[in-house]
Amino acid sequence: MDIARKLGYLRVPDGMVIDARAAQDLPGDQVLLICTGSQGEPMSALSRMANRDHAIGIGEDDTVLLASSLIPGNENAVNRVINGLTRQGARVVHRGNALVHISGHASAGELLYCYNIVQPRNVMPVHGEARHLRANAHLAESTGVPAERIVVAEDGTVVDLRAGRAEVTGKVPCGHVYVDGQLVADLESSLKDRRILAEEGFISVVAVVDTATGALVGAPEIHARGSIATVAPFDDVAALITRTLSQAVLDGTTDVHELQQQIRRVVGRWVDPTHRRRPMILPVVVT
Repeated sequence: MDIARKLGYLRVPDGMVIDARAAQDLPGDQVLLICTGSQGEPMSALSRMANRDHAIGIGEDDTVLLASSLIPGNENAVNRVINGLTRQGARVVHRGNALVHISGHASAGELLYCYNIVQPRNVMPVHGEARHLRANAHLAESTGVPAERIVVAEDGTVVDLRAGRAEVTGKVPCGHVYVDGQLVADLESSLKDRRILAEEGFISVVAVVDTATGALVGAPEIHARGSIATVAPFDDVAALITRTLSQAVLDGTTDVHELQQQIRRVVGRWVDPTHRRRPMILPVVVT
């Protein structure tokens, strides 16, 4: 707003812009709030208003204008905001029911205008998906920028600018950065395990094996969380585990890791057809 006012695109009379705290003392029909949240961002002001988690409340006489287009993938988040505002009685106006949005991104004609004014020696489009970057590059080429001076780079691409010429010189590894509490690292494998635990649960098996005789010292202890509701079905698989481990030890297998793998295979082959689940299986073998 400040930049638009300085450039003359937005004309706001003196006294019209007030502090948010002062707005609470004015009648609702005299206040216009400009806030974040048109894409349903969880911590944005509008999302918090929709969730009744903001100092500013929404009432029956309020009109909310979402002057934005949906970014693909944000549909559910935006719909939750619209539903939350509507539930509180607000009238919600958005692109789906009114002509209230124009793109904030430059069109092809505006990009051509920019290239003709700037006349760059090198061009590197940096915003959008692959198709947008390529389209932007073609526009630059059509204004006279040599094709060899147009760089279409992806994340991790190394671009050097030497003697006034930009060129790709290498690539560095890059990817998503996961933040887990105070740990910032590559947690992709950890997230995969969490998804399995959340959707399928887990089964733990503890077996004590006498490697001298091949016999189990007692029946295997089997516990399930979030996977199978009752303990009774474990009788069948416990017998399978006992027979498998006993045979493996008699065949000369004494490695704890291999015995644990035997348990994992037995339980996996049993639980999938029996319960249509693929839980995380945590075997523990004590010898």
